[in-house]
Amino acid sequence: MSDPIRRALISVHDKSGLVSFARALVDRGVEILSSGGTASALAAAGLPVISVGQWTGSPEMLSGRVKTLHPRIHGGILALRDDPSHVADLEREKIGTIDLVVVNLYPFENTVADPAASLAAAVEMIDVGGPAMIRAAAKNFAHVTIVVDPGDYDSLLEAIGASGAVPDEMRQRLSVKAFGRTAAYDRAVADELERRFSSAASPRFPERLRIEFARAFDLRYGENPHQKSAFYVDDRFFGPSIGRARQWHGKELSYNNILDLDAALALVLDLPSPACVIVKHGNPCGAAVGAHALSSFERALACDPLSAFGGVIAFNVAVDGAVARALTEQFYEAVIAPEISEDARVTLAEKKNLRVLELTDAASKPSAAIDLRSVAGGLLVQDADRIDEAVREGRVPTQRAPTSDEWSALEFAWIVARHVKSNAIVYARDGQTVGIGAGQMSRVDAADLGARKARSPIAGCVLASDAFFPFRDGVDVAAHAGVTAIVQPGGSVRDAEVVAAADEHGLAMVFTGRRHFRH
Repeated sequence: MSDPIRRALISVHDKSGLVSFARALVDRGVEILSSGGTASALAAAGLPVISVGQWTGSPEMLSGRVKTLHPRIHGGILALRDDPSHVADLEREKIGTIDLVVVNLYPFENTVADPAASLAAAVEMIDVGGPAMIRAAAKNFAHVTIVVDPGDYDSLLEAIGASGAVPDEMRQRLSVKAFGRTAAYDRAVADELERRFSSAASPRFPERLRIEFARAFDLRYGENPHQKSAFYVDDRFFGPSIGRARQWHGKELSYNNILDLDAALALVLDLPSPACVIVKHGNPCGAAVGAHALSSFERALACDPLSAFGGVIAFNVAVDGAVARALTEQFYEAVIAPEISEDARVTLAEKKNLRVLELTDAASKPSAAIDLRSVAGGLLVQDADRIDEAVREGRVPTQRAPTSDEWSALEFAWIVARHVKSNAIVYARDGQTVGIGAGQMSRVDAADLGARKARSPIAGCVLASDAFFPFRDGVDVAAHAGVTAIVQPGGSVRDAEVVAAADEHGLAMVFTGRRHFRH
């Protein structure tokens, strides 16, 4: 336990809760030092405050760029109270100690989030004195308490109670938080300046990748029970995501739940409404668009009800009581939707272990994302895969073009195929998957597997392939199963052979010109 707080230095841009916090300190006999707008705000509230200029004997200068960079500030923060030489230095220079430093920084991140922000505006939001005080106080955590977040005001006041002393554990925890804040701040500045100054051909991928995620919660275990794991979220990401969803009911999320929910959510948000997607072990085992939420679920389930057992289910429309009753007829791990109605929550609560999640920001467009994949000793980084190409604008190399119904089915199948692990084949009709061949080492095996897994006839279906057919055998399998049209990227050295096979079978084929592998 440190000595009681006798003097605090407060310099904040975010003044949330400032006056009530400072008043509580004054009521405990704490002397307040402050600068600039913070000092003005405290004085206007009738609180006694000593300006930094009074304390240092040096006025603010350079339009406020230099205020707190002074030995009487940093000496008072950095001094070790139990070191005789430090005490002697303080006495010789007539420097008083500072026991509490409350600082939050200029809003650099918010400023540069505006695409119209000028370089000059960005530079003026690079805080210098603030990070220096934060780092000094955080370094001297044995004697000084550092607060960088207004959200910590109440817990600090509660911890010090009437004694005025801050517990060691809290000073240590706040020190770690403070260094994390300055690290994130410096990362944001470096990223922004590199973006503006870079002459590289690919400024999206900087020379050094600086990433930061906040731990949301620990998980019981990872993919397997012997693996430890935790879930981290990107505070800068906005839009619908598992990290921003609200859990209404059920057990805590597992590592595999999060992976499957993310896969289901990514696909269902690509589909027109109302749609439902069922995912098991990272792959869709059913996806459909229906007249309403219930019909979309029933149509998705019909694709592969056996695999759906223990899967996760995502909707892009609200889940109502009728859907909830259908969901309770079988075991599922989790369900996620933009809205879970009150009566649906009551019904779903009957399934003790079912995780029920509701999206926040469901209607907003997700942040531009990059994919990160760890490998031994490194990290692979790429743009997130999006379907920017329009199937109807693809090239038709076959003698027959798709019919109107086939075009619609091909568009649906092409969206689903992007979300199936490679090699991927999707059989579909009328906004509904009929058979899915996922994760096979050869494309013909994927075509064969998808046809064999189909619970209803393939005849009249279309097929989507995430990459080109290297041989005609996959087309032959699809044709024999009853497919009438195929969409694929094209680009094989044997495209002519593949197109000839399609013509032999009377199939329509569309080349999109873009591959969508998912490993």
